[in-house]
Amino acid sequence: MILYNVTASVDATIVDEWLNWMKDTHIKEVMATELFESFSFYKVLLQPDDSLTYSVQYLTTSMAKLQKYQAQYAPALQAQVLKRYGEKVMNFRTVLESV
Repeated sequence: MILYNVTASVDATIVDEWLNWMKDTHIKEVMATELFESFSFYKVLLQPDDSLTYSVQYLTTSMAKLQKYQAQYAPALQAQVLKRYGEKVMNFRTVLESV
């Protein structure tokens, strides 16, 4: 299994609205691609500062599916986040494989 992890650092001024949008819209759009089996959504605890950091983890069965997502869907979905929140949400992505 392949885990696609998106970690987001979110500005406190928009965190409530961002959380609602992620739950009601964005994650549903990612899952609608049918390239992921499941997802988990977490708040990162024990930060060295007062930042608000979240992790969305999408599980898929193959690198081919992840690559298809990255090529066909990710650019538009990531553009929506940038357009909506600008620099108030900073994301970085990690790909992991179960061992």
